[in-house]
Amino acid sequence: MHFLKLVLRNALRHRLRTALTVLGLVVAFLSFGLLQTIVAAWYHGAEAAAPNRLITRNAVSLTIPLPLHYREKVRAVDGVKAVAVANWFAGVYQDPKNFFPQFAVEPVPYFSMYPEYRVPEEAFRAFLRDRKGAIVGRKLADTYGFKVGDAVPLKGTIFPGNWEFVVRGIYDAGEAKTDTSLFFFHWDYLNETMKQRQPLRANQVGIFVVEVSDVERAAAVSQEIDKQFKNSIAETLTETEQAFQIGFVKQTEAIVIAIRVVSFVVIFIILAVMANTMAMTARERFREYATLKALGFAPRYVAALIFGESLAITAVGCAIGIGLTFPVGGWFASQMGTLFPVFEVSENTVALQIACAVAVGAIAAALPARRAARVRIAEGLRAIG
Repeated sequence: MHFLKLVLRNALRHRLRTALTVLGLVVAFLSFGLLQTIVAAWYHGAEAAAPNRLITRNAVSLTIPLPLHYREKVRAVDGVKAVAVANWFAGVYQDPKNFFPQFAVEPVPYFSMYPEYRVPEEAFRAFLRDRKGAIVGRKLADTYGFKVGDAVPLKGTIFPGNWEFVVRGIYDAGEAKTDTSLFFFHWDYLNETMKQRQPLRANQVGIFVVEVSDVERAAAVSQEIDKQFKNSIAETLTETEQAFQIGFVKQTEAIVIAIRVVSFVVIFIILAVMANTMAMTARERFREYATLKALGFAPRYVAALIFGESLAITAVGCAIGIGLTFPVGGWFASQMGTLFPVFEVSENTVALQIACAVAVGAIAAALPARRAARVRIAEGLRAIG
């Protein structure tokens, strides 16, 4: 108890210096937490991917479609449980800044593969009955104020023209990492419209979503699917849903690496600030440390006082920083809209913040504690604090 009182009094001796140091720590750990959460949000699609789902696309590029008749050949491969077609739509809602993912899908097989998309049965039946019907995620609905029955006009980019959909249902997340910022509509509606507008682009599929019956055979099934179309006019590349999602992340990998590096640079900077604070503190108290040693206190006790003060200051700054990470992260997510569909401060991020705090507190105190523990009594008593 006496030791803790000494640590507390030492930390509060120069209150302005301590307050400014704590403020710097708060900003550093808050920034670190937000940057790490951004990195985690970037990878959310890959982390939410199911191991029993495969994606079959054109081997040359995702932008080149596959013939619709491939579906039956894929379905016939041993180990394939179900197949659903899907197309990226990329329509514009009111303003080009209003970006959100839109997919034309085969409703029944597609949603059966994604049980994490929780759609009320009545709403799903209404969606099936309406060719122009759409299912939207809860976050997307909240962002743009969509309600069941609302008309949603989209201006096509990949598929030119004006398109109008009607919201028939809103799906909720079945898991914490489920993306609820998506917009789904009938692939048949897209295909039938293209037959009228651009017949040569009809019966073309962006990707096939494949569900395998045995996860252990996913690699073998992937190879068998691609083997079916070897040397054809449209060869395929089949990979796990996770690998497919990571492929998108790799396109912006330099940005992700930069954000991760910056987050640790912030910690390094605050380490330098903390080390300077503890060096000043120790230098001012050399006479006191020498007095303690003259009274019989061991060198390790003197060193422990410095370590205790450093860790206490760091702990306060870290605790406040972690506490602010959650509300600030929530505010940041609301401002980003659907850009980050899943933006949650994870336990791993908090653990990293705590680990960095311990490292900063210990490293900042290491050299001053060593000097204080080794100071000679006579030399320390002559020191001017």
